[in-house]
Amino acid sequence: MKRLFLLFLPFLLFVAGTFVACEEVEEAGKYDNWRPRNEAFVDSIKGKAGDRLVLTAKDADEMEEGELFAIQVPTTSTNMIPQYAYCKKLVKKETGERPNFDGYNSTVKAFYYGTLITGDEFDGNFDGYGATDRDIPLPLSSDSKWPTEFNSSSEFTISGVIPGWTWAFQYMRVGERWMLYIPWQSAYGSSGNSSGTIPGYTSLTFDVYLEGFVE
Repeated sequence: MKRLFLLFLPFLLFVAGTFVACEEVEEAGKYDNWRPRNEAFVDSIKGKAGDRLVLTAKDADEMEEGELFAIQVPTTSTNMIPQYAYCKKLVKKETGERPNFDGYNSTVKAFYYGTLITGDEFDGNFDGYGATDRDIPLPLSSDSKWPTEFNSSSEFTISGVIPGWTWAFQYMRVGERWMLYIPWQSAYGSSGNSSGTIPGYTSLTFDVYLEGFVE
């Protein structure tokens, strides 16, 4: 039996090595033409948003559930080209406070689900909607994806998140739930995040439910 195992050992090692190599190729292929693919994804969202641009809280209140719209994301870089993030309300509230950049209400509690353009989850605290969920049935119902009793919201400081989040949060009312489509320029830029889990030129999609404020 031992001799038989030794005879098959080279074959087993070859098969194992083949699986590893295949996984490496698939992972590398996943990011092929990454920048143009991400920019094409955002362009498709931009096209559906049309000329709906939110510049004030009043503008945000006028957006209905399911409408794609843009918000401007101010930049401090030397790049003078205006940057935008794209949003869609899944749940709209007529009342409810909004976060502030600093001071009172600057730290929030939120549920979120983040995906790449491929639909792969990279972060989150509940199982929400992702980049590949383009036709989400609205209004949401009990059959929709919601945080469960096993999920817990996370706390964020408005000034401490990526720019696309910072500016979207300030237009959201407590209790609202938005889809955020954030181009790479308003996310982690051309270099990616510090841990290396998100490469440069990555456009991010988030399903965000603003639960409340941290007192």
